Amino acid sequence: MTQTHPSSNSPRLEILQLGNPRLRDTARAIASSSDPALQALIDQLLVTMHASNGVGIAAPQVGQPICLVIVASRPNPRYPDAPEMEPLPMLNPRLLSHSDETLKGWEGCLSVPGIRGLVPRYREIEVEYGDRHGNLRRQVFTDFVARIVQHEVDHLKGLVFVDRVETTRDLITEQEYQKLLS
Repeated sequence: MTQTHPSSNSPRLEILQLGNPRLRDTARAIASSSDPALQALIDQLLVTMHASNGVGIAAPQVGQPICLVIVASRPNPRYPDAPEMEPLPMLNPRLLSHSDETLKGWEGCLSVPGIRGLVPRYREIEVEYGDRHGNLRRQVFTDFVARIVQHEVDHLKGLVFVDRVETTRDLITEQEYQKLLS
């Protein structure tokens, strides 16, 4: 059985903030899923993401330049309408295909606190990735979860959502974003 909920003794990690040059590094592929340090990092990322009210996190955000992301959509104060899913660690994720249709949607980032951006993303994507145990998987994601996957995979390329907005007029503060939700 895949463990997706970290043990309570996993420490919360420091999240790199926009401006830290390590956030712009390109991640390297993971050679082995059986490395105990990788398994510990997955648990630490889960704790860190949950404690920060994130719906996803990438290893480069905590200074680990490896191709590891976690996608974990769930309603929380930052994303009250997010769909619920089990946390999904993805090793070496690779976009195989995408819809022609793109949608603009509001994104935030644990590495860019206080700012939201209206970002165009593909509405549907197919991704190949290794699961926590290294088993190769293929999965189609749509709508909000597809947005999370694309956002987190961008981190593996040294990109953040502000790189994807079409105009700086599509950036707002977190306070203004919360007003849109009311």
